Amino acid sequence: MPVVRIAGPDDPRVAPYRNVSDPELLRTHGLFVGEGRLVVQRLIESGRFRVRSLLVNEAAWRALEPCCGPPASDFDVYLGSSRDFEDLTGYNIHRGCLALVERPRPLSIDAVLSTARLVIVLEHVANADNVGSVFRNAAAFGADAVLVSPTTCDPLYRKAVRTSMAATLRVPFATLDHESGGWPAALAELRRRGFALAAMTPREPSQDLEEFMQTKHSRLALLFGAEGAGITCDAEAAADYRVRIPIVRGVDSLNLAVASGIVLYRLLASRTG
Repeated sequence: MPVVRIAGPDDPRVAPYRNVSDPELLRTHGLFVGEGRLVVQRLIESGRFRVRSLLVNEAAWRALEPCCGPPASDFDVYLGSSRDFEDLTGYNIHRGCLALVERPRPLSIDAVLSTARLVIVLEHVANADNVGSVFRNAAAFGADAVLVSPTTCDPLYRKAVRTSMAATLRVPFATLDHESGGWPAALAELRRRGFALAAMTPREPSQDLEEFMQTKHSRLALLFGAEGAGITCDAEAAADYRVRIPIVRGVDSLNLAVASGIVLYRLLASRTG
């Protein structure tokens, strides 16, 4: 494997890293970024993603070198100083490690839902940290897939991947888009495939989570909206159930990551208890 020590932030060999802060430009070039040693290690070890190259400092390379032998050895490693990385990329690289990775072909709805029994649906969730946290919860509590509205943050955006601890690379996902009739009409595709759709909302009328747990469904989709605005009225109207997590008076709602974790934990406990 070529390990190349770069001359500085202007070294032409690392020019592709100059635009990693622009997610749309990366998508145009068919790439995404893995950031941080754990994420990059999981990218390499999974064998499911084509890594183009790594940009690392000395400490990160020492940590990653053991997992970079054959067969994961067909990419370049650019070794440099942490001081140069911010000048090159425009931001402080998490733990001195980036990977440029080829975007996989998007999964179809058929591929994602063919055997799924429990899925999460995200509507208009633009915050990358929230998207990443939901994927991390999905992986931890056994959700089969995540479906996203067209306006939801790209699960392969570097901050979402990093926050998820690489769960966005593990949990299958797809976009419910125009091919399924637009949004939120695309939600009807879930019902056509036998999913019951539960909208998670603090608004009335809604039923308590424990009450909802008494109903059994062979296939279930949990719909979450963005923080603040929550689920849109049209999407909520498309749901079979409206479900709330009981909280004390005076608190209007929970963080999306916390709410999804509570609901998924409760579902997992009901299946294994």
